[in-house]
Amino acid sequence: MSATIGVMKGRGEGWVAAQALLFLVYLVAPPLFQWPWPLRLLGAVVGIPLLLIGAIFAGFGVTTLGRALSPFPKPKDDGVLITEGIYGCVRHPIYGGLTMAAVGFALLTGSLGRLAAALLLFAFFAAKSEVEERWLRARYPAYAAYRARVRRMLPGLW
Repeated sequence: MSATIGVMKGRGEGWVAAQALLFLVYLVAPPLFQWPWPLRLLGAVVGIPLLLIGAIFAGFGVTTLGRALSPFPKPKDDGVLITEGIYGCVRHPIYGGLTMAAVGFALLTGSLGRLAAALLLFAFFAAKSEVEERWLRARYPAYAAYRARVRRMLPGLW
C-alpha cells in the first residue's frame, strides 16, 4: 500500500523524466550491426506502415485531448474524461502510437538497438498507463466501465 501511495504523489513528474530519458536512449541507440539486405527490405515494408499508423494514432490522441493534454499521468484538475474519437478504440492512443512508431522506425532503420529501446518504451508505457489509470479511476466514476469495454493501447489486441 505504501508503494502505491508513493507512486500517487505529485503529478507524476518522475514518470515524465524517465520517459524523456527513454526517448533519448531510443534516439541515440546504435544499430549494433548492419542488417542484411533482405531484412532491411522487410524492415522497410513493415516499418513504414507501423511508423505512419503510430504517428496517426498519437496525433489523433493529442488532438482529441485538446486542453486536457498533459505529459503527466495525473489528470488535470479542470480535465474531463474523454471516451470518444480515438479514445473509443483505445484508452491510451498516444502511448500505443508512440510505441508503434518507435518499432516502425527501428525496423525502417534496421537498428536492433532502437528495437530493444522500443520494447523498453512499450514496457514503460504499460507501467505508466497503470499509474495513470489509478488516478483516472479515482477521479472519474465512469472510468471503470470505459476500461472494461475499451482496450489499453492496441485496438483489438491489448
